[in-house]
Amino acid sequence: MIKTVMQAAGVLVTLFGLFFCGQGLGLIMWPASSFMLAQGQWVIYGGIIAVFGIGLIVWSRRL
Repeated sequence: MIKTVMQAAGVLVTLFGLFFCGQGLGLIMWPASSFMLAQGQWVIYGGIIAVFGIGLIVWSRRL
C-alpha cells in the first residue's frame, strides 16, 4: 500500500515539476495570471522538483 502511494506521489511531483518548467520556458501560458510565466528561475526550480519526483519513484520501487 505504501509503495503505491509513494509511486503516485512521485508521479504527481514529477508532473508538477515539468509543469513549472513549461511555464518558466513560456511553453505553457496557463493560467494567464501566473507569476511563473516566462520566468527563467522556474525552469531551474521545476527541474529540481521533477528530479525529486523521479527519485521518489525510484526509491519507492526499491521498497
